[in-house]
Amino acid sequence: MIKRLWARLGKSSLQPTDPVALENMPEHVAIIMDGNGRWAKDRGLPRMAGHHSGMKAVKRITMEADRLGVKYLTLYAFSTENWKRPKAEVDFLMKLPQQFLEIELDELIANNVQVRMMGHKEDLPSFTLSAVEEAIVKTANNTGLVLNFALNYGSRKEMLEAIKSIAADVQQERLTLDDINENVMADRLLTSGMPDPDLLIRTSGELRLSNFMMWQLAYSELWFTDVYWPEFSEKHFQEAIMEYQRRARRYGGL
Repeated sequence: MIKRLWARLGKSSLQPTDPVALENMPEHVAIIMDGNGRWAKDRGLPRMAGHHSGMKAVKRITMEADRLGVKYLTLYAFSTENWKRPKAEVDFLMKLPQQFLEIELDELIANNVQVRMMGHKEDLPSFTLSAVEEAIVKTANNTGLVLNFALNYGSRKEMLEAIKSIAADVQQERLTLDDINENVMADRLLTSGMPDPDLLIRTSGELRLSNFMMWQLAYSELWFTDVYWPEFSEKHFQEAIMEYQRRARRYGGL
């Protein structure tokens, strides 16, 4: 039975007999896309080649998430800590959103995908930000999968800014201490209006959150794989979804 189920993983459209159940689909999947550099190193290639191949994986997994009926897909594209990398690599990474959207935006629009971004815009190059903002505007009325890029994003900075915003409202007497609750905090985060992730996937064998959505991931299911991001396929994504569907989410209860 198991072999027959896995044999069906490569189908191009979701069928009633697919191993991924139509029910209990995670509404929001977040992915830490890790291992591009190591993938390239293993093949004797420059790190930039790994990042370029990783861009192809973004396309694959976006289309597969949409096919399966996932509503939100958040991809950790560039962290606030990634600025510490060599300038040549950072410059290359900053060009990838522009390249990706130049190639894929028409297909994203055709598939009713809505592009969003969460992160700190002030440090991004103008060509990176303008490409992302153009995609956001052109897909704003789409009602399908929300493709949310975490770009120049750091969870600690996000939470600090939320706390400062709340503190300012208290200082200006727009809020009282008794008004502050989890909903008030969530509304000040960059994910305001989005559900928390049901499932976090991290590739490349690393077992940490790396300053990613630390408030929002409080009750998310975590799934780790040794597979490097450029190799991450639709089958791996389905495997993560099926593992999520086997788990019982109790949120601290019985």
